[in-house]
Amino acid sequence: MARNANPVNNSGMTTGRPAGYSAISNYSRVEILHLVQDRPERTIAELVSSTKLHPNTVREHLQRLIDDGYVVSATEHRTTRGRPRVLYSATDGVNACSTVQHRKVKDAAARGDLLRRIIPREAPKLDTAALHQIDALVEDLESAGFEPIVDERDLTVELTPCQQASAQASHRKVLCSVHLGIMQSVLSSAEGPLSVDGMRSSCDPRECIVQLLHASQRP
Repeated sequence: MARNANPVNNSGMTTGRPAGYSAISNYSRVEILHLVQDRPERTIAELVSSTKLHPNTVREHLQRLIDDGYVVSATEHRTTRGRPRVLYSATDGVNACSTVQHRKVKDAAARGDLLRRIIPREAPKLDTAALHQIDALVEDLESAGFEPIVDERDLTVELTPCQQASAQASHRKVLCSVHLGIMQSVLSSAEGPLSVDGMRSSCDPRECIVQLLHASQRP
């Protein structure tokens, strides 16, 4: 498989965060994010019941996910008496939008444009909007501790070896689902032609290649 010799933002312009800093480096937060990705507008009580965590712990994890742009909250609209509940949803870049995530993708695009100006490379195979999506995606993956390799021609993102899958082998299905959801959310927030098409199957849990899809390729 041909690879981009100079992956966008794969060196030089990183977020500078250590891998452990990521909001999704903690499996309890991954589990909570998986629940709100599966069904939006969850309450604290629902998340406590599903995770068996203390309410204060759930609140702390949710705040961390909100701070990193992965979750948004909204106050319930009530037509009856009673205190409105706070509802939590996963950011998807379309129906549930995060100002934090929008700021991240905008900053990533600016850094990507700068990097392309100062470092000579072959002509981009993607248009500007798609490049900005890749910029945002790569920075988010790097902040989560991955070292993504982007193939602009084949539209693949290689995350091999996936250290998180190896460390949490028993939770691989949930981890993969959450990561794919985040990737799609980032691409949607960046507003371009690319979307996540899926993950290439492999017998090796450490091997992870995500396939992207350009709008022009859709039926």
